[in-house]
Amino acid sequence: MADFAIGTWNLEETENFDAYMRALGVGLVTRKLANMTKPVTEISILGDQWTIKTITPIKTVEATFKLGTEFDEVTLDGRKVKTTVTLEGQKLTCYQKGDPDSILVREFIDNKMILWLTAKGVTCKRIYKRKEE
Repeated sequence: MADFAIGTWNLEETENFDAYMRALGVGLVTRKLANMTKPVTEISILGDQWTIKTITPIKTVEATFKLGTEFDEVTLDGRKVKTTVTLEGQKLTCYQKGDPDSILVREFIDNKMILWLTAKGVTCKRIYKRKEE
């Protein structure tokens, strides 16, 4: 099924993350802390339930969902959003409706996960590498 996404992913590179967080309305102190962390993302699938867990030294969030079904989510920066996730090929897209709306696209290529985060016209690129099991 979607074995390409399952696993533990470690952040390697980031571009434009501070600008993305500013677009979300994240305060200066939180942005500074977030820019210093290297989150780990764990993705698992059980039946038709997906779980994406994001782990940082400051905070951990977990979202469990079915593709195409809207659910309530609290983001790492504390926003309460209504999220719908779709899968197209090897791209997992999270549409977050909130203040502001945002889109997160995870594209899986070989042992890399490229995460594109977009809000208010600002896009950030974060590259993760799959942890060797």
